[in-house]
Amino acid sequence: MKIAEQVTFGTGLLDRAAELRPDSVGLSNLAARARILPVWRGKPLIDRGAGHQVALAFLTLHHDEMNTRQDRLVFLGRDGSGPLFAVDVSDWTAEGQAPDPDVFIDQTWQHFPGTPDTQGFAELRGVMAQLTPLEAEIAATARSILEWHRIHGFCANCGAESVPSQAGWQRDCPACARPHFPRTDPVVIMLITHGNAVLIGRNALWPDGMFSLLAGFMEPGETVEAATRREVFEETGVHVGAVRYLASQPWPFPSSLMIGTHGLATTTDITIDPNELEHALWVTREEMLDVFAGQNPDMLPARKGSIAHFLLSNWLADRLD
Repeated sequence: MKIAEQVTFGTGLLDRAAELRPDSVGLSNLAARARILPVWRGKPLIDRGAGHQVALAFLTLHHDEMNTRQDRLVFLGRDGSGPLFAVDVSDWTAEGQAPDPDVFIDQTWQHFPGTPDTQGFAELRGVMAQLTPLEAEIAATARSILEWHRIHGFCANCGAESVPSQAGWQRDCPACARPHFPRTDPVVIMLITHGNAVLIGRNALWPDGMFSLLAGFMEPGETVEAATRREVFEETGVHVGAVRYLASQPWPFPSSLMIGTHGLATTTDITIDPNELEHALWVTREEMLDVFAGQNPDMLPARKGSIAHFLLSNWLADRLD
């Protein structure tokens, strides 16, 4: 797609400055004047300013909670205003309402000490579409890399505790010297069409009325095209012929790369796998226009900011080329 890089999180505007990662002394000097994005339990610090304008909220090492955690800083890169770092503050104990792990999207808000009342931690999926393209990319990068550190603290080769290096973009094992690098899990998300209709489905755990495009993890030794055909057939029994790539989206929940494809169905009969889907159906372009306009009381559009919303909206507008 000509407009593929307009997808949320996927604009590539952040200068990651990877050449600076080995220079620990230089990075320490950069950190002294950098903006730092705190992330608490996967939620970035957000500023809800006047008029409900949403933006990332950055701190500096002058903030007590940043200064005491400067050994945990991860270098994100640079933007037009200077260097950027992120830090995990999940060990901070928040007051007030705790996140509910059973809800689909956490709507709670935790105010961080030493910041204005308008600043607090918010679920990224709830605000991603309101951030600027650059800030969305920064938040996604911070969330993904910090979550990788949280769940990959031990060497997969020998089991010893590993230590961060390369400004947070590598972990090294002091016992067996094996280096470890941030992982990204490839996922195909498929716009499957047949004539004037698109195939959508829903998981039983999703909120009532929520439908989206089919998606699934790629397997070792598999191409994007083969994964598209396999996942669609496994979940719905629909056979897919020609497949082409459309766009991709880094999806930091926790760290996937959503690979958007367009597949042409060669069959239309649906037999769902109940372990994967609660329901799947074909929806015409006219019916999907009503869904996006909020005129279908039984179906919600894909979440704004997701690649599913991006692909569907461009299919409706006939802009897949």
